[in-house]
Amino acid sequence: MIDAAAARRRFERSARSYSRASRLEAEIGARMLERLDYVKLAPRRVLDAGCGPGRDARALAKRYPQARVIALDFSHRMLRQESGFLSRLFARNEKHSLCANFERLPLAAESVDLVWSNMALHWAVDPPAALREFHRVLALEGLLMFSTLGPDTLGGLRSAAGAARVHAFADMHDLGDMLIAAGFSEPVMDMERVTLLYADGAALLADLRASGQTSALAGRTRGLAGRRFYAALREKLAAQHRDGKLPVGYEVVYGHAWKAAPRRGPRQAADGRNIVHFERRR
Repeated sequence: MIDAAAARRRFERSARSYSRASRLEAEIGARMLERLDYVKLAPRRVLDAGCGPGRDARALAKRYPQARVIALDFSHRMLRQESGFLSRLFARNEKHSLCANFERLPLAAESVDLVWSNMALHWAVDPPAALREFHRVLALEGLLMFSTLGPDTLGGLRSAAGAARVHAFADMHDLGDMLIAAGFSEPVMDMERVTLLYADGAALLADLRASGQTSALAGRTRGLAGRRFYAALREKLAAQHRDGKLPVGYEVVYGHAWKAAPRRGPRQAADGRNIVHFERRR
C-alpha cells in the first residue's frame, strides 16, 4: 500500500532533478507515442495523468495541435518546475495544468477523448479507483493508454535491500481484470523487459532519489537506515555486476482500452427488473 503523502513529498523534493534522472520514463513515453501511430484518433481534449514536469504533454500537444491538453500531477512543484517551458509548449494549445490526485479527478464525466498515463499508475493508492476515474472522464469511444511497472521490476535491488523496502507491482493480467471491472472494452495488455546499466549501486540509488522513486510504502521502516545498512546494500549490489556494470531490470507493462458506447438492450430497475418502453403507433 502506498502512503500518498510520502509519495507526494518524494516528487516535490525531486522536481528539479526529475527530468535528468528519469531515463526510463522518457524512453517508455517515446515508445508509447510510437504506438499512437497505429491509432486513428483526433481528440479534442487530452489528459496527461501523472504528467510530472510535462515532457509527454509537450509531445502530445505537438501530435494533436488542435487539442486542449490537460497536464495533471499531484506534485505542485512538478507542475511549476518548467512553467515557462509549458507556456511555450502550449502556445498553440489551450493550456490547463491541474494539481490533483488521479483517483479523484476534478473533471466532468465524458470530458476528454484520450487519457494518457506514462509510468504513474503504480503510484496510485487504489489503482482500480484510478481506472474507474479514467473511464468516467473519457468520452464514448475515447481511449486510455498507459504504462506502468510489473512485478519483475528491481528484482536485484529487492533481493539486496529486502522486500519490505522495495515496492511490489501489479501483474499485467491483474491490471487487465481491473480495466474490465472499471468498464473498459477490449483491453489490450503487453509487457517488455528493459535493462538499464549503472556504474554501481551508488549510481542506481542516486538516480532513484533524484527521480523521486524511493520507498513510499505505508508500512516502510521509519528513520534512517544507517551506514551499515547502506554499506551492506552496496556490497550486495556489487556482487550483481556483469562486465563491470550493474544491470537493473524493469518489467514495463503497457495497456490500452476503449470506452465503448453502452450496449442497447433492456434497462434494469434498482431491484433488477427489466424496464421495457412501449411506443404507441401513430
